[in-house]
Amino acid sequence: MTVLRGTPPSKSVAPTAPRDRRPRGARRRRADHQPQAYVFLTPWIIGAVALTVGPMIVSLYLSFTEYDLFTSPRWVGFDNYVHMFTEDDRYLQSVKVTLLYVLVAVPLKLGVSLLVAMMLNTRAASNGFYRAAFYAPSLLGASVAAALVWRAMFTEGGTVNELLEGIGWDTPSWIDDPAYTLWSIILLTVWQFGAPMVIFLAGLKQIPRELYEAAEVDGAGATRRFWHITLPMLSPVIFFNLVLEAIHAFQVFTPAFVIGGGRGGPADSALVYTLYLYQAGFEDFEMGYASAMAWVLLAVIALVTAVIFRSARLWVFYGDERTGTKS
Repeated sequence: MTVLRGTPPSKSVAPTAPRDRRPRGARRRRADHQPQAYVFLTPWIIGAVALTVGPMIVSLYLSFTEYDLFTSPRWVGFDNYVHMFTEDDRYLQSVKVTLLYVLVAVPLKLGVSLLVAMMLNTRAASNGFYRAAFYAPSLLGASVAAALVWRAMFTEGGTVNELLEGIGWDTPSWIDDPAYTLWSIILLTVWQFGAPMVIFLAGLKQIPRELYEAAEVDGAGATRRFWHITLPMLSPVIFFNLVLEAIHAFQVFTPAFVIGGGRGGPADSALVYTLYLYQAGFEDFEMGYASAMAWVLLAVIALVTAVIFRSARLWVFYGDERTGTKS
């Protein structure tokens, strides 16, 4: 009798992790090198703990104490935080000045840097010189020397006042008038637009020229090409610069300290947050209160950064996909 043998039904096999096909000796040598890697990382780990993590933990503890640098800290709970929001008028003034500075200086700086980057986005031979010239102020950073020169330019009888008087605009001393002091600091920040300009210029170089050529064929003018090609394609770079500049703006100190005479200018018109924090900690020796202010600033910067990242899905585009779009 002939027996027909059928093919047994196939069984589903659970996927397995890919095997490491390297020889056992190679895997053993890699495992043997792991302790050596940690040895080389030891200086960085010690530095991170001793200079960053440790001071942050101590600062968090001090924010709940009353501490004058000379006596032992005395635990006061949330008194420092309650005092700054309900009883300290200068603190609220510093918050107001800082928010105004951030809301004005950051968009202005990004706008000027993008404008200059677009002007330099050509193949002219002289562009190298102009790029270096525009970037040079950013090398000074928040230096005291630059702030001192700026203060001299905007004081009574300074260069700026003389130029404005020459065109018929009679202005008082920017440094001594509460209505102008903060604006002189904002202009100093905007003047140092070189770093975001270079980043914008690199982003502009990555936009395909074919997009502009196709838009021109369709009859799109310069304005439409800017709004519908340049800005969407440049949105990741704008996002990157926005995050960096917003964080830096909240931490502004040296220009306000120098231009404001170390006290925040007339009528506290230039009393930015970090300047008041410095006064509380190192002039009034209220280190516990200053620590509480520092942690509030950290929380605000983290919140603002999170909001920017959250909103990025609405306006940041990577290629043909919107940020945050699920596949």
